[in-house]
Amino acid sequence: MLGLTTAACGGSDSDDNDSTSTSGGKAAYNAAITDVVNPSTTKGGTLNLWSSQDADSWDPARGYYAFVWNLNRLYTRKLVEYSAVPGKAGLELQADLAEALPTISDDKLTYTFKLRSGVKWDDGAAITSKDVKYGIERVWAADAISGGPVYLPALLDQGQNYPGPYKDTDAEKLGLKSVTTPDDSTIVFKLAKPSSDFIYLLAMPGSGPVPQKRDTGAQYGSAPAASGPYMFKEGSIQPGKGVSFVRNPNWDQATDPIRKALPDAINLTITTNADDLDSRLLAGTADLDVGQTGVQAAARTKLLTDPNLKANADTPTTGFLRYAGLATSVAPLDNIECRKAIIYAADPTTLQSARGGPIAGGDIGTSMLPPNIAGSDAKYDPFNRLQGKSQVDEAKKALTACGKPTGFDVTIAVRNNREAEVKTSEALQAALKVVGINAKIEQYDGAQQASITGSPDNVKRKGYGIIIGGWGADYPTGAGYMQPLSDSRFIPENGNYNLAEIKDPAIDKLYDDAQLETDTAKAAELYSQINHKIMEGAYYLPFVVDKALNYRNPRLTNVYIHDAFGMVDFQAVGVSDGK
Repeated sequence: MLGLTTAACGGSDSDDNDSTSTSGGKAAYNAAITDVVNPSTTKGGTLNLWSSQDADSWDPARGYYAFVWNLNRLYTRKLVEYSAVPGKAGLELQADLAEALPTISDDKLTYTFKLRSGVKWDDGAAITSKDVKYGIERVWAADAISGGPVYLPALLDQGQNYPGPYKDTDAEKLGLKSVTTPDDSTIVFKLAKPSSDFIYLLAMPGSGPVPQKRDTGAQYGSAPAASGPYMFKEGSIQPGKGVSFVRNPNWDQATDPIRKALPDAINLTITTNADDLDSRLLAGTADLDVGQTGVQAAARTKLLTDPNLKANADTPTTGFLRYAGLATSVAPLDNIECRKAIIYAADPTTLQSARGGPIAGGDIGTSMLPPNIAGSDAKYDPFNRLQGKSQVDEAKKALTACGKPTGFDVTIAVRNNREAEVKTSEALQAALKVVGINAKIEQYDGAQQASITGSPDNVKRKGYGIIIGGWGADYPTGAGYMQPLSDSRFIPENGNYNLAEIKDPAIDKLYDDAQLETDTAKAAELYSQINHKIMEGAYYLPFVVDKALNYRNPRLTNVYIHDAFGMVDFQAVGVSDGK
């Protein structure tokens, strides 16, 4: 899940000494990490969300920003969904559109779901198993609707070379043959080999239903159909400005065990001024920052020094890592020693400070597997980053080994509307300068990430050797976190998140082995091996294990941090004043 807070499993444990673990439902610092703050069933009013970053896409198959996946729960239902509760229980999947979790064959190759009766689209049409299959088939149409995750083809294509629904010329009109719909309420998935992660893939937005007659291909994100309690207000999707959600009159609470749909309306306003957004939060005119990446420096000081404001703030460990990808397609970073020089020259402490320091920014990162994923090891520090300082001598040795003893020129690509990312790029630039690596910073529109840093051709053409990024797990396993970042089979023409363009057959095989492993401890060991190979290849420079200091409006009800996203569960939130 792409780090705007990479996808969908965060983590909300806080190790801040001033944290509040229980609050009895009352507002307190860090209360939303473990409890529901201000529980209520009151409906009505308007929830006012703001963001300094627009959505990458409202198309469920294309969106990949964490906050977009979170908001997707408002309008897209899937066969299964993460439970709507705080803490680790939120990582459990429960039936959503399906009436129950799947029936799985003894050989673990066949998954059968039955849909609930009475589920409808926003236009009143019945949601059928064929809608679910069609929505899934759209994932294959990466040439037309790029940007989203591409896990499903690896499991469901099975040599069919299915071209996606837009180019399917098969006379039998069977579509994706591994997925069948015996009737309008039954959908059956047949795997070629067992997959311990498969059911998590069905909880992704791209596995939600899409009515074929309303699909407009690349334009679908401008008016998506709604299966959830909210739908897009007609004409309200305005890129760079915002969007409005209104109630879906054909959603039936009796068919939905997850969503309570408390507000009558939800408005999202996009701004390019993060400090202005923070001011609105503290003034109470904005309810939440949907980016959930933390307030800026000025607001941070106010929150941590004013007890009244601090009582409505949380600093969860989000489950995200912040890092730089070192593009192997851009010389001289095709040389591992040149990549090592960058990692050694970087100053871990100034990078951490740029992110907000140890409380609001996170702990110094040492590898590419976050602590909430089995297989991680807090003691694994191959580049001695926990020393907290630049290792100039080691960097110079690496420069000599890569044939660039006096340094080299490189370009850092960074999103232009994320202050912390820009500051980390500047901190990195300053540290690299000390050893003769001259880094030029190029800022770009984050909403266009899929076609800028997500396009391998563009990265090579522009010479983006260092790409500032962040990622949270798409689902809570090592594959759910690392596979989009390091599997050679996850490098599409657009929407690429394997920023280093790692193409290591040994890593690919380890992912395949882990998929077949039903023993979670053994799978964790395989993911640990992958993490080691990534670091041994010097493909990424970890910055921090992310924390984010966010503010919640005191008028909000049912506020909690959802562990699947590492942020507030937007669909659960209500407003207490009815406004």
